[in-house]
This record gives sequence, structure tokens and C-alpha cells, in this order.
Amino acid sequence: MAIRLILADDQEVIRKGLVCVLADQDMQIVAQASTCQEAIDATKANKPDVLLLDVLMPDMDGLDALELIRKEVPATNVVMISAHDNLSYVARAVALGAQDFLLKDVAPDVFRSTIRRVVGGEPAPPDTTFSTIKARLQQRADPKADDVPLTRREYQVLKHLSFGLSNREIGYSMKISVETVKEHVQNVLRKLNMPDRTAAAVWLVKREIG
Repeated sequence: MAIRLILADDQEVIRKGLVCVLADQDMQIVAQASTCQEAIDATKANKPDVLLLDVLMPDMDGLDALELIRKEVPATNVVMISAHDNLSYVARAVALGAQDFLLKDVAPDVFRSTIRRVVGGEPAPPDTTFSTIKARLQQRADPKADDVPLTRREYQVLKHLSFGLSNREIGYSMKISVETVKEHVQNVLRKLNMPDRTAAAVWLVKREIG
């Protein structure tokens, strides 16, 4: 049975390129979308195996659409695509439940192999940015914890903060309430004596590369 796909990108030339790239016997494109709302509606109507969804869309943030799709059509695998190599985009994609994140200029065979892999339930290769960030967001132990009074949960929240994730996105990723996230953030700022989230994120980045 062919893998059923939906392509969501606001640029027609990108969609046409993907149609050519994915023209294979085991893949069937069941719908295309040029906006997030079209992507959401098409995914709910067709329940594809995989949705390729652009991060930057004209009507709303593609990553916000990802969150809605993961809640409403959880069986559909979502692979985010982007022209921008942005670590925050990748981290948000991880936190909100994407199966992978691809740059639009990767080789055609990478698109095809990624789609087959996610349908098969296999994780992203360990050497990819997606897998590296996913491992970091799941890390709950500070290897230099002797001088930092953060709990394991607070440290994990700080990891998410360092990638610019919102409280809602952190809560979704860690499966805790937004109120609990806010409490952890306040504790992190107080314990580290930091004025705001940005300062705490910069502190962590400097600590990890120091």
C-alpha cells in the first residue's frame, strides 16, 4: 500500500518540486496546501501517513499548526520543512511532536528515506540536529550540578528556555501544565539570580561551552 502524503508550503514552486522528488511507486500525494488552515483541514479530512509542513506560512506559524494537528490527528506523522537552519525552529518542532525536521535543500533521496523511516516508526538518525536537540531537551541531569541548586526538572526547563520555547511549548514537551512551567521558570530565575529568561538562557549556553 502506498504511503499517503500531504504537502503544505505556500510556494507553488516548492510544492511542484516536492511532487517531482516524491514521485515514487510507494508514495501517493493525496492533497496539497498553501496555508496552515488548508493543511489542517486536509489532514483532518484525509488522515495521511505523513504531512510535510513548512515552518513559515502566510496565515499562521507552521509550528503552531503542528501543535493543533498533533492533537487532532495524532496518527499522522509530521515532518517540518524549512529554508532556514534555525535551532529554535528545530527545538520547537521537537517539543511539539514532529517526527523530523528537514531543510528544503536536502537531497531528494533524503526526503524519500525520511518519509519511509517515520512511517516505519524509526527515530531520526543520532547524528542529526533534530536528534541532538531532542536528547538535550530530554536531559534532566546537570553534569556540573555541584554548584547549581536546580532540581532535575528545573534544569530540564532551563534547557527548553535556552532554545527560546514558550511556556506552552515547554509544557507540551514535558507533559506538564503551563502553571507548573511558570513555577519552574520562576524558581530557575530566582536560584540563578537572573533578571529574565534570556539571561538564564545565555547563562546556560556559556556554561555548556565553557
